[in-house]
Amino acid sequence: MKVHNFNAGPAILPAPVISQAAQAVTEFNGLGMSLLEISHRSKDFQAVVDEATALVKEIAGLDDSYKVLFLQGGASTQFGMVPMNLLDASETAGYCNTGTWAKKAQKEAKQFGNVLELATSEPDNFTFIPKGYQIPDNLKYFHITSNNTIYGTQYHAYPKSPVPYIIDMSSDIFSRNCDFSQFDLIYAGAQKNIGSSGVTVVILKESLLGKVNRTIPTMMDYRTHIKENSLFNTPPVFSIYVTMLTLRWIKEQGLNIIESVNRSKAELLYNAIDSNPLFKGTVAKEDRSWMNVNFIMENRDLEPEFLAFAKANNCVGLAGHRSVGGMRASLYNALGLDSVQHLVNLMNEFAAKKG
Repeated sequence: MKVHNFNAGPAILPAPVISQAAQAVTEFNGLGMSLLEISHRSKDFQAVVDEATALVKEIAGLDDSYKVLFLQGGASTQFGMVPMNLLDASETAGYCNTGTWAKKAQKEAKQFGNVLELATSEPDNFTFIPKGYQIPDNLKYFHITSNNTIYGTQYHAYPKSPVPYIIDMSSDIFSRNCDFSQFDLIYAGAQKNIGSSGVTVVILKESLLGKVNRTIPTMMDYRTHIKENSLFNTPPVFSIYVTMLTLRWIKEQGLNIIESVNRSKAELLYNAIDSNPLFKGTVAKEDRSWMNVNFIMENRDLEPEFLAFAKANNCVGLAGHRSVGGMRASLYNALGLDSVQHLVNLMNEFAAKKG
């Protein structure tokens, strides 16, 4: 049975990655042991970390001034870890508030220093990406969230920053071409586009570090993990391996192809939403996310019936986030265009029945 997986995360993975990961659980590298059993200090796992690190830098086109870390705790831990490492109590960081996760990052930063909210779309229920605001050049850093999974907005052009640039790319990293070198620190939970849950990728310039006066707990200090090559404590071995396999797949596809397919998927679904009298979008068209397509029905009472109809026809994960309701189709890298076409067909069929 073909299941069309629109879950927002943990999300769909490429079929070859699932197959290779399953084999590694049974036996890894001819060792007679499962990947789940091997030492994280072994040369076999060190090779996994080394390859994953190299793939991140190669795909992102970054030089050796950047370090790549594989950490735990999700983006939510990075909300606090970034200001703990970068922001002194007397200093100010700038944040753009575009949704739930951006707001949470901003809240955590307030525990470590001053926070200046440079722009927000919260009064309009986060239905657009703010533009045209000024970024003061005396800030310690500037932070944005590139894609907003709950509300379905995404940056399609990044503002220029005169200060160190921090970005949460959890839900759209490696989904399109980008000048990654414009950012000084990138973090992303892997479970949407580049792996399975349990690992967070952090890419940062080492030159950012060592400039705050506070004592940083050892596990929360980026320098600890740089020094130990992400192996200071037992890492999420399986999740890092799945991330390595997914990065291999991304490299094989190439970001040009991935971006083209992702654009096609988004355009197909948004065109269906705009042309179908039963459905409508929820955010500004120019800021619509390619990754998380949020929509509702003109008659909200029909939404449970449509979701049940879609589920009965093998579409899973379409319910909107509990805080906003409606529908949300997540179109991450590994989701095929055929799955989006299947959903569009169901939308048309449902409209014909109700017409």
